[in-house]
Amino acid sequence: MNDTANAVAPATIGHRVRRSLVLSVVLALTLLLVPDAARPRTDGVLVGVEGAHAVDAGQEVVWILALGSDARTGQPVLASRADAIQLVALDAQSGHATVIGIPRDSYVDIPGHGRDKLNAAMVYGGPQLTAQAVGGLVGRVPDYVFTTSFHGLQSMISVVGGVEVYSPFAWSTSTARIHRGRNHLNGTEALAFARMRHALPRGDFDRSLDQGRLLAGTLRRVRDVTTEPGQLERLLVSFLKNTDVDLPPGELYRLARAVLEIEPQQVQLCPVGGGTGYAGSASVVFPDIGQARSLIRRASDDARVEGGC
Repeated sequence: MNDTANAVAPATIGHRVRRSLVLSVVLALTLLLVPDAARPRTDGVLVGVEGAHAVDAGQEVVWILALGSDARTGQPVLASRADAIQLVALDAQSGHATVIGIPRDSYVDIPGHGRDKLNAAMVYGGPQLTAQAVGGLVGRVPDYVFTTSFHGLQSMISVVGGVEVYSPFAWSTSTARIHRGRNHLNGTEALAFARMRHALPRGDFDRSLDQGRLLAGTLRRVRDVTTEPGQLERLLVSFLKNTDVDLPPGELYRLARAVLEIEPQQVQLCPVGGGTGYAGSASVVFPDIGQARSLIRRASDDARVEGGC
């Protein structure tokens, strides 16, 4: 057997040990020193899904549902429609991730509420019901749900100094000018990029893909930033101060470690396709259920979709 292919450089081992120690210390201290009652934290919410099986974030694929709430100022973040719906598979061991974009207007069964647009599940029952509705569509209930607001997204992008994303289309609004090719976006521009659909030829489908591009770009930026001394600690403290985390410290540590083990060049973007039409007078998306479930099955071993989407 050739051991060289399986060898890990001492520097890499040391880097991973350092990251693990930093994660454990910072998470523990922040959870102890920042009381829940200090102030309402509505920029982001991270919860485990009720009824989902227990996972070991270091040993198996973890599924995180990332939701962007379209709540305006004064509206409840967790009871407003979901403007972005991305299901992310992570495998800390392989370093792979797949981002499965689900169009927000997908016409699906919402438990207890009949058929409706998927983004309405947030209004009916918040992140937990949205996770169940997504599970009904793709055949796999996510393990966790992370929900953020418009302001939360802008803040996260600003904290890391902006992100770089690729756009195949050029367009502009009062808050963003997007060029065809690579774009460096600040928080305000990133929000516009995540929400745009009218300037895109495939509307909701292209917007879903752009949201995946933004997620991947953010991961690349976080990995770059956290190589600098002290930046990992700063980002973790910022995240925990602005996010309501409903997870035990040990579980949060394993999840954070899994995210940081993902290699940016090993992130696949797989938007769910389908067709458009009407349900009554409402314009909806009829998602390709077969494709969605195939993506889940193929990503379940190591968060990688062999052969492409």
